[in-house]
Amino acid sequence: MQIRNVAIVAHVDHGKTTLVDSLLWQSGTFRDNEDVAERVMDSMDLEREKGITIMAKNTAVRYTPSAGPLAGQEVKINIVDTPGHADFGGEVERTLRMVDGIMLLVDAAEGPLPQTRFVLSKALALGLEPIVVINKIDRQDARAEEVLNEVYDLFIDLDASEHQIEFPVIYAVARDGQCTTELGAELTDLRPILDAMVTTVPAPQGDPEAPLQVLVTDVKPDNFLGPIAIGRVVNGTIRQKQRVLLCKRDGEREPAQVTQLFVSEGLARVEAESAPAGEIILVAGMQGIGLGESIADADDPVPLAALSIDEPTLSMEFRINDSPFVGRDGKYVTSRNLRDRLMKEGEANLSLRIEETDSADKFIVFGRGELQMAILIEQMRREGYEFAVGMPQVITKETNGKLMEPYERATIDVAEEFMGVVIETLGTRRGMMVEMKNNGGGRVRLTFEIPARGLIGYRTEFLTDTKGTGLLTHIFDGYRPWAGNITHRATGAIVSDRQGKVTPYTIVNLQERGQLFVGPQDEVYNGMVVGENARDEDMEVNATKEKKLTNMRASGSDNFEKLNPPKRMSLEEAIEFIREDELIEITPTAMRIRKRHLDPHERKRATNARKAEA
Repeated sequence: MQIRNVAIVAHVDHGKTTLVDSLLWQSGTFRDNEDVAERVMDSMDLEREKGITIMAKNTAVRYTPSAGPLAGQEVKINIVDTPGHADFGGEVERTLRMVDGIMLLVDAAEGPLPQTRFVLSKALALGLEPIVVINKIDRQDARAEEVLNEVYDLFIDLDASEHQIEFPVIYAVARDGQCTTELGAELTDLRPILDAMVTTVPAPQGDPEAPLQVLVTDVKPDNFLGPIAIGRVVNGTIRQKQRVLLCKRDGEREPAQVTQLFVSEGLARVEAESAPAGEIILVAGMQGIGLGESIADADDPVPLAALSIDEPTLSMEFRINDSPFVGRDGKYVTSRNLRDRLMKEGEANLSLRIEETDSADKFIVFGRGELQMAILIEQMRREGYEFAVGMPQVITKETNGKLMEPYERATIDVAEEFMGVVIETLGTRRGMMVEMKNNGGGRVRLTFEIPARGLIGYRTEFLTDTKGTGLLTHIFDGYRPWAGNITHRATGAIVSDRQGKVTPYTIVNLQERGQLFVGPQDEVYNGMVVGENARDEDMEVNATKEKKLTNMRASGSDNFEKLNPPKRMSLEEAIEFIREDELIEITPTAMRIRKRHLDPHERKRATNARKAEA
């Protein structure tokens, strides 16, 4: 049987998971009366809530072409759905090693965006065969012809070979499961896309008779079978009960046995007696195998080169929670719990690196971006962990005696009326505009080169400046000389000076001084940040103060109708908000911003020490 291995790559929200849904339906994977959720490949709760793909996942459909050299023959197409956000680049890089071709999905209005560029550059470098699908051609602001030209420009810019540039183009409305090969022609079902996969993507090149070589690209825990290694058979044939060698990254080799072997059929894993070269498999019995390592023949081992991943550009401090409210609702609160969970994440996610510090209570996590960190924090919170995290820090390098820092290439799509304020704000954050393009319809696309530090804390300000209508995407663009000081936050914090419950009386008196994060009856403690001061210095307040009652004034004479609602921050907003001297306290049911030093005297000493260093 013929096999084709294809990865679907696209920017966030360009419709790739929706397209996979339609392909699964039209290939007969589901029964007509079967109840299937939308975006069936986004199986994690976080993926469904945020509407993005975080973990790469694979499925398989069977298709019989009606024309061409394989007409009448059944072809198995392994499809891998990849994340669209550059913060999850580790998922993308390992996924692309499993396939022979990619389907690049581009929005007919937005065109190629930075994350599209990131994934495509990796795919072209591996020599994968591309198919281009221009999706959402039914949008009112669709400009399919211009977008196709932008895609060609992108391929040329990324040094694609002449053969790669001659890609087939399909125009689609993935939501409706329809497409066409000619713009303006009548839309049909998705057969043209399946035909393109069969004819454009080459069959796997491996030799089924050669010694076994399997590249492991993922490891999933299973309560019954132990760790299940997911990977591609590069050469040879893997069989049930076969003796193999695990070839580790450090050169160590361990004997193992295939206890169970599975392949994908639709969304299910189906047990198989054997799997030939080119097949994507799931194999149990590989205790201790790591991502990017390989499984080889026990008698004639030929290990594959280990998978390499781009270096992280951002770090965050993870530490135990030492606030007065510690242990109220967390299941795992000790440093041992935190260490074990982080080390487990480091093994399962190649793009994260975990480092221990000289303190047993503190760990440094290195990763790709704020979103990747926020997803890890949210996953741990839902699992019952209680901990605190610090402000994101960029990872600097020294080259020829010069301090270098990571830069981002930011693409901003805004209405013309907001262009001035965006350019001005990014200018103060050391951003340099390198391109400005008017797409028509009153919107402008701006491209900036900016230090990664300059984008920390900017997203919320950007949405405010553009009244929620702007689009901001960015991607790592290399290391350049240190750009100098960048002001992170121009406002101070309102800090509680004691523990207790917030009173309406306090809020009435404090809300004129700044934006509050707490409401009546919320519990606070000494050193907890309860609001944002309009001025640039911190202000300590008694947030629990009650009105003194006398026989001259009644308790109900205050006008509490003027209470402003508190600002309840999301995790991403809190990560953007905090300064170096602040932490975010994370628990399963609450999230609080606090000062690193809860005691006011220690806080003052630390502030003076920082000023002296500066």
